Amino acid sequence: MRIATRVSELSLHGCYLDMMNPFPQDTQVLVKIFAGEEFFHAKAKIIYVQPNLGCGLSFLEVEPQPLAVIGRWLALAQKDGQQRSG
Repeated sequence: MRIATRVSELSLHGCYLDMMNPFPQDTQVLVKIFAGEEFFHAKAKIIYVQPNLGCGLSFLEVEPQPLAVIGRWLALAQKDGQQRSG
């Protein structure tokens, strides 16, 4: 099953998925996050659920190439945040 959703609170260890009908806690999923031409993918586990709002997940297995992608995204977000506050 595929579900498109908005991602927030992205980190090297997990993220939050905004969704009206989140999966139950402890469900294992394959998450793919797209930004432009790049994408990140990893096996993950739902670690908490907020009914009718979304769920938090923890990445279980992240291969080196997707880890590099998410590292670039986070570095760019940090740089952008510093430019806005400075």
